[in-house]
Amino acid sequence: MVHEARADRASGGEPAAPEPAAPEPAAPQRTAGQRSARLPRDERRAQLLAAAQEVFVANGYHGAAMDEIAETAHVSKPVLYQHFPSKRELYLALLDSHLASLTDLMLGALSSTDDNDERVQAVMRAYYRFIASDDQAHRLVFESDLINDPDVSSRLETFNKTFADAVARVIAEDTKLPHLEAQLLGRGLAGMAQVSARYWLETDGNLDLDVASDLIYRLAWRGISRFPKES
Repeated sequence: MVHEARADRASGGEPAAPEPAAPEPAAPQRTAGQRSARLPRDERRAQLLAAAQEVFVANGYHGAAMDEIAETAHVSKPVLYQHFPSKRELYLALLDSHLASLTDLMLGALSSTDDNDERVQAVMRAYYRFIASDDQAHRLVFESDLINDPDVSSRLETFNKTFADAVARVIAEDTKLPHLEAQLLGRGLAGMAQVSARYWLETDGNLDLDVASDLIYRLAWRGISRFPKES
């Protein structure tokens, strides 16, 4: 290069201009089909559960595919299987999460006040709000096409029993009814909340949530407030 420059000067020519440096390649943009960056285990698990919920709600358990769940989460199938070895385990993990949230919601409503009238109102409203939530968690809990699976049905029964027993304890304490009678009333109130809220959802918002839950609260309270038994 030095000899070439000297030769240029010796011949009276101008030195050649240096070629411009090649531009840096633009950083690639991640598209929907590309894989996401490495995340801490808990964050990755939450991401996979959110993706699975989206696919399960859209397609049902039997129509959902692990390929689609992995694609929705922007991860490879091996990453998905590292966290959840099967579609069944993934569904059960989602169900456990939603049932735990619903249990906390119901027990929280029961313990939110010592006034039984307000208790019944709080429980009904909490149940309706769970049913109306945008994530459609109720469909995984109450409308799954895996509902007859023993592991699923046992989880639902555990939730129903926990909630009904908590209601029954309040009833037994306040009315002095025998345990079995209080349990039956507890199951009845829990069933009233669940069935009416699911039916209300089918009305597509034609009846305001607070109006609907208050209707069922008044029906339940006018019944339960008559205990202890009339002479």
